[in-house]
Amino acid sequence: MALLLATGLGLVSLPLLTYTYPSLLTQLGLGYTVPDSSSSSYGGNVITPVLSTLIEEILAAENITGLSVAVVPKHGTPEFHTWGDRTEEGDEMTPDTLFHMASVSKAFCATALGLLIDDFANGKNVTALPPGLTEITWHTRLSDILPGEWQLMNEWASERATLRDILSHVSGVPRHDYSYGPLDTAQDAVTRLRYLRPAFELREQWSYNNIMFMVGAHIIATYSDQPYTSFVEERIFSPLGMTSSTFSPNKAEASGKFTQGWTKDGRRLPEWFTEDMALLKAGPGGVISSAVDMSKWVSTWVNKGVHGDKTVIPLSVYQNASYSYSVSTDHPADPSHSVVGYGMGWFRHSYRGHDVVYHSGAIPGFSTLVSFLPSDEFGVVVFANAGDKAGPVMTISNHILEQALHLERALTPSSSADSPPAKANDQPQTWSSTLSLEDFAGTYSNPGYGAFTLCGSSSSSFYCSKVRSDFALVDKAQSSPDSSIELLAEWPRIWSSHIRMRYQQGSVFEVDFTSLFPSGYGKDSTPFETGEIGTSEGTAEFVVQDGQIIGFGISGLVGRQTERARIYKTVQDRSEVWFDRV
Repeated sequence: MALLLATGLGLVSLPLLTYTYPSLLTQLGLGYTVPDSSSSSYGGNVITPVLSTLIEEILAAENITGLSVAVVPKHGTPEFHTWGDRTEEGDEMTPDTLFHMASVSKAFCATALGLLIDDFANGKNVTALPPGLTEITWHTRLSDILPGEWQLMNEWASERATLRDILSHVSGVPRHDYSYGPLDTAQDAVTRLRYLRPAFELREQWSYNNIMFMVGAHIIATYSDQPYTSFVEERIFSPLGMTSSTFSPNKAEASGKFTQGWTKDGRRLPEWFTEDMALLKAGPGGVISSAVDMSKWVSTWVNKGVHGDKTVIPLSVYQNASYSYSVSTDHPADPSHSVVGYGMGWFRHSYRGHDVVYHSGAIPGFSTLVSFLPSDEFGVVVFANAGDKAGPVMTISNHILEQALHLERALTPSSSADSPPAKANDQPQTWSSTLSLEDFAGTYSNPGYGAFTLCGSSSSSFYCSKVRSDFALVDKAQSSPDSSIELLAEWPRIWSSHIRMRYQQGSVFEVDFTSLFPSGYGKDSTPFETGEIGTSEGTAEFVVQDGQIIGFGISGLVGRQTERARIYKTVQDRSEVWFDRV
């Protein structure tokens, strides 16, 4: 299956790995009941000592501090296992440890919207709809449900896009994750869409987009007459008995059960989604939960929306969300995988002949994966407190699936699942422009992204001195070469704190959206930086007219050639984002 990494929302299905590293001390059960084989249709006791040792070896090889796993049968008691620590102080991981779910949250948003649709259909909600709109369905157009707020750059797509289109990632608008900041609201994200360039035509190409789930959450808040988070807590968490689950990082921290997070290299990170961001990120990635609570969520999907003797997710919602509407991966990468479809908040594919519905999640410090097998009647939850570990987490999940299904383990030669993509040229470049580096420095603006100021090597303002100082501390600690020609900026977004532009040739720079920690974090005060693999790199091309720089365009963030790049020729028109010189 192709690599699909999503910020707040990441997904990878990579070849399974073999490891020869020493085992770690296993921690099985931690007081939770492990069912015998009679309690599960898949055989029970899935995490055998042999499989536990294999998982320990993966954790050691991949530098993952802690892991929490649940195997959830259609009937009977879930099986819980944990490994490692949840805090820098050495507190052990437990099945009720809380994790950020990241993009695993998307299925909650789609389900909540389905519940709202069901409420209107059955007369349980009589909130006034906009003039001319008599019902809400998955085919309702955004232009009808959010008149005066919803507007895309593409007029036809703006008029025709439906709820199903935006939650299935076929709106034509790419992710644009660096357009929103920590002080934005979901409504801000909705109104800013009119300034964000589409990459494709409506329904032409699957393209991951977190912002559209912010739109979904905004619709729920607007027509349920309560905050989106309250709606989910009332209609999903409470009926399922997900008593520890929350959208509030403060509440999670106060519980004493919240795990800390680490980078892929083992550096401790602060809380990434702060309380101020909770409402903005609630729809696409805001759920905080545990393996215990999420086993109830997975069990409900395995039972087609039924929890105990109560239908929590109506069958129509279950089908619309989990049945594929769009194609995210159009060909299998190997014989073990099929093509991959996407419903609303759920991917769907065949793994070694077995139907699997799943979604991964990724934010700095966390890698999550939740899946269920409708025909085989069980599900799997895998949570790691380390970022950029989608590959190892998928590998662990696949090993568990194979054990539960009594399949011979699929093995391939060892490889690094999370190595950063190779860059075209990592060597310092020789300046080849007729302009100086300082000519490129200055303030640039885009109506959808806002403004920021790029600093050259001799920019003398207090702001630029501080920016260069912060980068210098990080580069020295990381033994980075000091001969690179760079433009640097502070850029406080959800996913970054700074921008680094490394010179390539002519008027082209390589762009890294990065987060700096000049004083380190936690017990380690050594400076470092981090950026999520696969979502933080692009190319900036500056345009010069009459000897003056008028702006630059950024490309490469979408991950494939866009319709704009195919059709348009100038940098201003074909780039994914265009910044004007201020």
